[in-house]
Parts: sequence; C-alpha cells; structure tokens
Amino acid sequence: MSGVSGRVLVVDDNRVIRQLIRVNLELEGFEVVTAADGAECLDVVHQVRPDVVTLDVVMPRLDGLKTAARLRSDPRTSHLPVAIISACTEYETDGGGVSGVDAFLAKPFEPTELVRVVRQLIHHERRGRRDGAAGQDAGQDAGEEPPAADARHEGGHEGRHDGRYDGGHDGRPGAGSAASCGLPRPTPSS
Repeated sequence: MSGVSGRVLVVDDNRVIRQLIRVNLELEGFEVVTAADGAECLDVVHQVRPDVVTLDVVMPRLDGLKTAARLRSDPRTSHLPVAIISACTEYETDGGGVSGVDAFLAKPFEPTELVRVVRQLIHHERRGRRDGAAGQDAGQDAGEEPPAADARHEGGHEGRHDGRYDGGHDGRPGAGSAASCGLPRPTPSS
C-alpha cells in the first residue's frame, strides 16, 4: 500500500459523522471505507479487509456492541482492532458487557485524537501480526501507552466550527445517556 497508512472501516448510522471521520482520516493518508450500521459492516468486512474498524454504539439493525462481539467471535475478524466512537460514555459501553474493544473515543472528539487512536491501533495490529508470525507474544511492550483513548466530554451536543464534532445522533441534550445508548443504567453501589 504505497502512500496509504492503512485501511479503516468506519461504521456509523449518521452520514455526516461518517463523512467527518472519513475526511479526517483520508487527510492523514488512510484509506477509508464506510458502512451505515453493524449489519452492513459484517456484510463488507471480509471484502474490505480493514486494518481497524470504528463503531458507533447506537445504530439500527445491529448496534456497535453486538457488532464488536460478532467481529470477535469470528476467527477471520477476531484479530481486528476495534474502536468505539460514540456519544455513549466509556462507562456505559463497558457496562454493556462489550469485550474485545481496543479503544474508546467519546463524541465530541478532536480530529487529532481520532488519528492518533487509529494510528496506534494499526501499529499494534501490524506488530501483533509480525510477533504472531514469529511465535512471540503480541502483548504490549513495557513502557508503551495502551491504545485506548480517554477523550471524554460533558455537556451539550451541538455542532462546532473549530474542527471538532460534538453532536449526538440528533443534537438532543442527553443523547449520550445510558438510556439512549440502549444500555442498562448503572446501579449505584451501596
């Protein structure tokens, strides 16, 4: 892939968000393929053969958490790095029982943080393939930062003009709440 940093499958039901992620990644040399929901992702992932998959959580037909679980359960895609990019909080997605997600990026996200997370996941995935071929553990090197992003946001969901996206699915306040994420509400511990 000369001149291309890697291939990313971007999965989000919002066309504007898909385009925003696509443009930011393409400007950094990534090849980007998009899908409108988890069902479409599973239909195209084997033809596309991405280096990384980004998933929104709330999508029609098949949500991001179930899509991630299906990617992990398929031996052909179980190695693929998966990043959740969602207005749902990391706590809410963890509470949903998703396993095998390699990174989380909260909406709104900074384009530079998006690029950093994708680059880091591709780097880890490629190193894992090399290490796996050599029969070595593909685990994290000592002193290396884990690939998970910790970009959280509190507040409204309105568009900005500074290059950041900070909207939910429909701009409603609370669009990132557990109820709208389709996840069980966390129970307070006593």
